[in-house]
Amino acid sequence: MRWLARLPAYLLITALLLLLGPASFQIRTLPERLDLLARPQAFDYTSWTINALWVKFSHGILGSPHYFAPDQQRALTLEYLKLVDELNRVKREIEIIYADPNVANPRQAAAAFQVEQELITRRLAEISPFTEAVLEFQISQAADYYGLTLGGQPFPHVLYHVTPLPQNLVVSRRDVIQQETSYLLNPDLTTEQAEALEALADEQLGVSTLVVPVGGIALYPTMVMRTSALDWLAEVIAHEWIHVYLLNKPLGRNYSTTPELRTMNETVASIAGKEIGQWVLEQYYPEYALQQPVRLHLRPTDQDEPAFDFRAEMYETRVIADRLLAEGKIDQAEAYMEARRLVFWNNGYAIRKINQAYFAFYGAYADTPGGAAGEDPVGPAVRALRERSQTLKEFLDIMGEMDSFEDLLLELEKSH
Repeated sequence: MRWLARLPAYLLITALLLLLGPASFQIRTLPERLDLLARPQAFDYTSWTINALWVKFSHGILGSPHYFAPDQQRALTLEYLKLVDELNRVKREIEIIYADPNVANPRQAAAAFQVEQELITRRLAEISPFTEAVLEFQISQAADYYGLTLGGQPFPHVLYHVTPLPQNLVVSRRDVIQQETSYLLNPDLTTEQAEALEALADEQLGVSTLVVPVGGIALYPTMVMRTSALDWLAEVIAHEWIHVYLLNKPLGRNYSTTPELRTMNETVASIAGKEIGQWVLEQYYPEYALQQPVRLHLRPTDQDEPAFDFRAEMYETRVIADRLLAEGKIDQAEAYMEARRLVFWNNGYAIRKINQAYFAFYGAYADTPGGAAGEDPVGPAVRALRERSQTLKEFLDIMGEMDSFEDLLLELEKSH
């Protein structure tokens, strides 16, 4: 075998790979196979986290709310919200100018708006770190009110960063609505690229996939989407912090172990996020606490027609799709979901795809009855335990120790 020592290194490696055979390098798990397909569009966790932590710590911003009076904290938040609204307005004006066929020179016509956009963007960059620190402080005060702190300090600390969020490639089985895995993709992924990746994964992996937008992600600091909707912003900051809070408990550690545990985690975080977010509004921004959420439509509907109940219609769609899949009628179920998507479109809801992956993702957020969860029993069980718990802390303490849906059912039997 001395001839092996005289081989160039690259030939030696090739020879060894051939001796080991292809079976030794076969990628078997679904996440591994998905990674091979989606890796060119993968989101860079490491760079984002380093940048977010640099923003938090480099300017000494974390303790800054203590240097502002309550009215100054409030003014910072309200200025931020106004700037985000103004930025969205200016961007729409620019888009309209460039879309208008009657505008001969869109660059010139949009010049004033471009300057305005730059000024707003610059001011946002100046105040955003301080606004984040203010809302972190206010969410921390809410956590203390609910008894979720150690010595008055939440652990881990409430840290979030507003950023363009990655998109989430959700993968479900085709024969049953059940999320198997997911994969975070670049924020700037186009719809065309998303559809191409979905088609590739569907064909090569034999699954149902969907690229979905997300409002927040429980990295640390947590990621939150930019918005001018304060009620939504406070709720999502709290929601993502609850995920981090649960990480040292069985429920959080086992987030991805089963579909039931994922739904339990998301429903718990949704319930707690709403309660904490509402407390922040009532204490610091009472005029926002009184506002009702606005129902958004793709286009106006005829006022004489009966209102289209999105949650009820989505609930019906999920229930029938589940039944067809349980009967083994996969193709029929997929055709039915596509037909229902057109019904939603005709009633003003622009949903790109309704499939197994759609329900696997949206059905896990089951803090409200009906909707994409269908007849999944997990959400109602979590809501029932919250109703029986005296406080939010008691609810989180009990749920946090669970590592299976069976634990939740046993707890509900005990509390009868």
